[in-house]
Amino acid sequence: MFKNKIVIISGGIGGIGLATAKKFASLGAHIALADIKKKEDINSQINEIKSFGVKCLYTCLDVSKSDDVKRWIEEVEQTLGIPTIIIVNAAITRLSSFDETSATQWDLDIAVNVNGAFYMSKYATELLKQKQEKGRVVFVGSWAAQHVHSHMPSYSVSKAAIQMLNKCLALELAPYGILVNEIAPGYVDAGLSGRIWDENPGRREKAAERIPTKEVILAEEVADNIVFLCDPKNRHMVGASLLMDGGLSLK
Repeated sequence: MFKNKIVIISGGIGGIGLATAKKFASLGAHIALADIKKKEDINSQINEIKSFGVKCLYTCLDVSKSDDVKRWIEEVEQTLGIPTIIIVNAAITRLSSFDETSATQWDLDIAVNVNGAFYMSKYATELLKQKQEKGRVVFVGSWAAQHVHSHMPSYSVSKAAIQMLNKCLALELAPYGILVNEIAPGYVDAGLSGRIWDENPGRREKAAERIPTKEVILAEEVADNIVFLCDPKNRHMVGASLLMDGGLSLK
């Protein structure tokens, strides 16, 4: 169903981004990734994606820079074709209370997590409308958008903003056949959480105990649900926030 489709993913080398890239590649899609890592440092990841017999374009990119994001979208179109599946995933996550968060840190987190999501979704969907192409947009949000996380206020606020951006964009773009949704995971064994758990034996198990299902989420499971939101047969989910937290938010 995704053979020869062009999938574009920001934050593409992180746990969820890379798992999503591999999943789409395994289904025949060509992949365009952006992240802040240098290309020479992630050759193995690129080659792994290409091993599925698809093309993979990587761009070192700071999504907080509007002009750079626009050039990236243009580069993807010229190199691979029009990206019709847009996965907005890049984000900064840090552990820092409100008092500990400096103005510089706050500005950077909002610039990447919110402004970067706006730039990517704006320029990618403008291209779709210009070319009269239908498509899918999936914002990678978080259950933290609706539940207070005192140790990460800038992240929580930014994900709440993403949830509303998802709804606003979904309403505006649905008439063009561009369906926009969000996925909101709970405790994912990747990124900052994964690193903290790896560095602190027993923390992963303690985290799992908080979850009603008693299981943390794998990045591959998030990727499966992102693919579900992009399935051509999934024609009626518009502006939805797909919460997958094992019941964590019910407590």
